[in-house]
Amino acid sequence: MTTVADILAFLETLAPRAMAMDWDNVGLLCGRKGTQVTRILVALDPFEDVCREAEEIGAQLIVTHHPLIFHAPKAITDETSLGRCIMRLCRHGISAINAHTNLDCAPGGVNDVLAARLGLQNIRIIHPTGDPPYGLLRCGTVQQQSLTTFLAAVKECLGCEGLRYVDGGKPVQKVAVGGGSCAGGMLEALEAGCDTFVTADIKYNQFWDARDLGLNLIDAGHFHTENPVVAVLAERIAGAFPEVQVKISQIHTDCMKYY
Repeated sequence: MTTVADILAFLETLAPRAMAMDWDNVGLLCGRKGTQVTRILVALDPFEDVCREAEEIGAQLIVTHHPLIFHAPKAITDETSLGRCIMRLCRHGISAINAHTNLDCAPGGVNDVLAARLGLQNIRIIHPTGDPPYGLLRCGTVQQQSLTTFLAAVKECLGCEGLRYVDGGKPVQKVAVGGGSCAGGMLEALEAGCDTFVTADIKYNQFWDARDLGLNLIDAGHFHTENPVVAVLAERIAGAFPEVQVKISQIHTDCMKYY
């Protein structure tokens, strides 16, 4: 019998809790460790659409990248999205596990998957720490090309509806990546010798800073830079637990649209 505790222990081997950042909230955030698991739903986020989908397919567990709970809520009611999610999960005996910044930093995690999806070669960790080494940002190389050519490749590889970017005045050859909100790492990317940085949630002033520093800075969206890890995570869980049905959410998509 496979239990929530078994899945949790396996995920700990992929993305150890020690690799998470201090402010983060990872692991089992809802449910019982002893619950038997025969079906799992994997998604980027544990939002209402995912919780409802888990109920509809008869899953006993959702595994997501982002946590169900970031900060302790003062109340659990049906007046908030979080409250409705928690109430639905509890009502149907569904547990929720997440691996967040630990999966960002772990070897083979969010940023290794993003780098591979973009076709980077010679991928390495920027500022690694620990044994085995881990860290947040990755860098790698592509065949030298114009920024316009690389932008088209990023959009196609990640399935983005659009990109925000600033031209640092250089061709693209050495690229740093950080899925999600990693624009604060642009100086690390420059120190690593990168001419281009792909991330998300970039602020107005950060685009100006990148232009002044001569860095091509590309915002490919939080969802699209992190969602590629979902399929990899589902595949690894399915490989470790062949007796469990592991499904990827079919309805959860980026809520941001472009007009």
